[in-house]
This record gives sequence, C-alpha cells and structure tokens, in this order.
Amino acid sequence: MDAIFIPQLTKAPERTEEVQVNESLPGLETLTPVRGTIRVQHQGNYLEVSGQAETIITCTCNRCLQQYNQRLAVNTKEIIWLDEKANQTEHLPLEMEVAIEDLVETVTPDGYFYPSEWLYEQMCLAIPQRQLCDRNCPGILDKVAGSSEEIVDSRWSALQSLKKQLPE
Repeated sequence: MDAIFIPQLTKAPERTEEVQVNESLPGLETLTPVRGTIRVQHQGNYLEVSGQAETIITCTCNRCLQQYNQRLAVNTKEIIWLDEKANQTEHLPLEMEVAIEDLVETVTPDGYFYPSEWLYEQMCLAIPQRQLCDRNCPGILDKVAGSSEEIVDSRWSALQSLKKQLPE
C-alpha cells in the first residue's frame, strides 16, 4: 500500500481516498492475505480513518499449547488529528507528564499517512489476548497421572541417594 500525501488528499473528490487491501502485512504472520478496504477522509483539522479487513492467523492455545486457526476481523473507525508539532522528538525531556486528552494519534498536516501501518496496528489490537482452542479446553493432560509409580527426575538422583542415607 502506498502512503497517502495528506495535502493531496484535500484535492481528492470529496476529500476522500479509499484503498483496497489484498496483501500480507509486514510483521503480521497470517495464513491468508489481509483483505478489505481503508477509507481516509480529510476533515480540515483531522483525518477520519475507517477500515474493514479480515484474515486468518494461527494461534497457540494458552491452556493446552495446541495450535489452531482463528479468523481475525477488524471493523473500526479512528480520528487522527493534524498537528504541526506531531512526530517532533527534538528537545523533549526524558520524562514528561501527559494529560489524558493528549493521548490521541496525530500526524503532521504536510506529511504522509501510512495505511499499512494503521491497518497493522488495528489487526494487532484485534488479536485475542486470551487464546483458547475451545471454550472447554482441559489444558495439558498429565499422561502419567493415573500410574502409581513415581517419576523422579534423573538430575535429583544424587539428592535421592542422600535422602536414603538419613535416619527416619
């Protein structure tokens, strides 16, 4: 996906550009290409970005460690403010308090908007935090739980022999 030059977006019909997506995103391992659309509309002092996309990813179950495939779908909208001071890292203090209203996305009005980066971020946010292959997944099954013999790690054999020498 090509970057969108923001000043040129103001000259587009209805100040809008729509990007069709049918490709793999760098850094996001998927089984199928990401397919969907991204719509970027210039609203004067902000960009209204909306997107619908889907793909299939491979997840690892948090309980049983088996891999399974998961459909990943995104249908989101975001406002990105245009700010002259966006992305300026010069002369910033090492520590700085940030007000809650300053926690917004910003880009420079004479810069570029990268739809592939935006879509990558949205897809990463859609990956489930709790990954379970099945709602009733029992977890890792202990295959020797039913047997009566005790399994001893060979690394503990020296300690086991010392334990036998102690009086009870």
